[in-house]
Amino acid sequence: MTVLHPTPLLDMVGVMEPKPWRDRVRDEEELLAQLNRAASEAASRRAAALRDGIAELGTVAEVARDLGRSWQAIDQALKRDQRKKAPKPGATTTE
Repeated sequence: MTVLHPTPLLDMVGVMEPKPWRDRVRDEEELLAQLNRAASEAASRRAAALRDGIAELGTVAEVARDLGRSWQAIDQALKRDQRKKAPKPGATTTE
């Protein structure tokens, strides 16, 4: 049988109030925004690496073969990155 011994300092710890739900939602939304930014930055770095691979190997198909992926997956990743960097319609230019 286990005997529990009193712990005077720990027994005095009060009950913490739970964080209000609005604050929890706000915190989780900020975390999701940070994760989305991190994923977007990673996708851009990946596209840059894929472009380096194309420069080295010559074609999207060769890069895909080397990575064991379909050429469509590589092509789509590059196109998504290009669309992300393209100016939005109606945006002002510096020209």
